Amino acid sequence: MKITITGASGFVGTNLSIYLKDKHHSIDALSLRGNWLTNFNPTVDAIIHLAGKAHDTKNTSDAQDYFNINTELTKEVFQKFLQSEIQDFFYFSSVKAVADTVEGLLTEEAQPQPITPYGKSKIEAEKYLLQQNLPAGKRLFIIRPCMIHGPGNKGNLNLLYEVVEKGIPWPLAAFENKRAFLSIDNLSFLILKMIQNKDLSSGIYNFADDQSVSTNNLVTIISDVLGKKAKLLKIPKSLFSSIAKIGDVTKLPLNTERLQKLTENYEVSNQKIKSALGIQHLPLTAEQGLRKTIESFKQK
Repeated sequence: MKITITGASGFVGTNLSIYLKDKHHSIDALSLRGNWLTNFNPTVDAIIHLAGKAHDTKNTSDAQDYFNINTELTKEVFQKFLQSEIQDFFYFSSVKAVADTVEGLLTEEAQPQPITPYGKSKIEAEKYLLQQNLPAGKRLFIIRPCMIHGPGNKGNLNLLYEVVEKGIPWPLAAFENKRAFLSIDNLSFLILKMIQNKDLSSGIYNFADDQSVSTNNLVTIISDVLGKKAKLLKIPKSLFSSIAKIGDVTKLPLNTERLQKLTENYEVSNQKIKSALGIQHLPLTAEQGLRKTIESFKQK
């Protein structure tokens, strides 16, 4: 099968391209910089639109940039898809298009209430795609992944690894939380199964590992991979909330959004996509995926 991937040079795009090539699919990497229309191949079987502006937790990005890239560029790519022979369009949205905080388990039926420009730009793109008339024979898949990780990935998981590696006690152990993760291996597996299943209906699908993991569990896993004893420090929550508020107006590394990201409950259901594909369990458990990612940090 021939597949076009936008954003193929990013973390997800690189890993997904390798995975699909290993499964004997032909990958056409399409850069959306410059005059990309001349390089658009209208005869492939599927297009996976990964290109987008990632969420900037430092809040240094211009809000309009999110809409220019995540919304407007997606509209252009989708219009080319509608005019082409391509059958399947995968749009990588985000769970943040629906909610920045979650009470209970986030499902596809939740009413979207994004707060950040990132989330709003993603939901605007989703709305546009769903409003278009989809010709017979074409399918539209809107993927809402939670936090993606894997070997070579940088970000909050890497930052937490560095904290544990330096022997610094985890000071937020008083926050008992559970949150969803998504290993790049499970993500790639789901995309492959969706491409292969011609009976799968268009729709919105959450992507997450089968189990949620608390940050305290995560610190314990990292410590175990490093051969260290986990250091969990239970400091009153109110103290950290005050420090984070100072970080909102200064250059402190901890602000309210980052504190929330580190301590919130954010559980995501993956039942809809598993039921649709007839899958009971994803290849890797959440802990197996996290251990694989953390092992890769040791090799830096």
